[in-house]
Amino acid sequence: MNIKPIRNDDDLVSAVAHMRALRGAQPNTPAGDEMEILAVLVEAYEEKHHDIAPPDPIEAIKFRMDQMGLKDKDLTPFLGQRSRVSEVLSKKRALSLRMIRSLNQGLNIPLESLVKDYPLAKEAV
Repeated sequence: MNIKPIRNDDDLVSAVAHMRALRGAQPNTPAGDEMEILAVLVEAYEEKHHDIAPPDPIEAIKFRMDQMGLKDKDLTPFLGQRSRVSEVLSKKRALSLRMIRSLNQGLNIPLESLVKDYPLAKEAV
């Protein structure tokens, strides 16, 4: 095991390539331990140097829908009637606190993704 700190993007690329080579390593083995240590180093470097802002709440909802194979109608238990689901997904209506809590608990969407401010669509005049 030859692990070193990740100090720049070149080190990051090397660490990720090494992790790919270790893919499939079993936990609690030397290779598995190396993979775990590299993952911690990569994550720490990326958090410090490549901060990724969370998506806006509607994009987070759509992403989770895609992950779970959900349709708009499947959100009615969390958002209310189908017309309300449509309004929320098209950004014509803001998420309420009840909706945010329901989406967090029911679909495990992180609260920090759901409470972020986002612009609503302008209504046609």
